[in-house]
Amino acid sequence: MSIAGHSVRRGLGRISASTSALFLCDMQEKFRPMISYFDEVVHNSNRVLHAAKTMSMPALVTEQYPKGLGRTVPELEIAKYGLKPFEKTCFSMVIPNLMSQLSQEQNVTKSVILCGIETHACILHTTLDLLERDVEVHVLVDCCSSRSMTDRKYAFERLRDMGAFLTTSECVILGLTADSAHPKFKALQKLVYNPAPDTGLLKM
Repeated sequence: MSIAGHSVRRGLGRISASTSALFLCDMQEKFRPMISYFDEVVHNSNRVLHAAKTMSMPALVTEQYPKGLGRTVPELEIAKYGLKPFEKTCFSMVIPNLMSQLSQEQNVTKSVILCGIETHACILHTTLDLLERDVEVHVLVDCCSSRSMTDRKYAFERLRDMGAFLTTSECVILGLTADSAHPKFKALQKLVYNPAPDTGLLKM
C-alpha cells in the first residue's frame, strides 16, 4: 500500500471515496449488553457500511478474541458484502493481515473512516497507529462507544488532540459525493432520509 505523505494535523479532512477506507471495529455479540448505546452505534455504522460499498470503498472488519467475545452482530450486514472479519487480540486494527488486504484493494489510502468499540481502547489505539502512518482518521462519534460514557467522552477529547477528525455518520455519508449531481448521490441520500438515532452525545 502506498500512503501519501502529508500532515494529518494541517489537513482539511476532505474525504475522497477513491482514497478512503472504512474500518469497522469489534461490534460483537458479547459487547451488546455492556456498551452504551450499542444498538444505535451498530445501526449508524451499518448505514456507513452501505454508503462505503455504494461508493466502492474498501471496508475492513475486526473481531476481538471472537472465541470468547462472539462474532460480529448480524445487524452489521457484513455478510451482504462478503466481508470476513480479521481476528485480533491487540487493541489496534492496524494488524499485518488487515493492512495487506487493504493494500490489495486500494493502491493509495489517504484516510480511514473509523467506527466501533471501545472508543478509549481499540478506536484510540487504531487511530494512533494510523496517524503514525500519516493516514488521516475520521472518527464517527455516533458510531463509536464505550461501556462508560466518561471513558467515551474523554477518549473523544484525546482523539481530537491527537489529530483525528471527529464527525458524524450523516456528515461523512453525504460528504462522499459532495454534489447532488453525482450519480450515486440519491442512493446515499436514501440512507440518511431518517436521522441517525441518538447515542447520548449531547448528554456528555
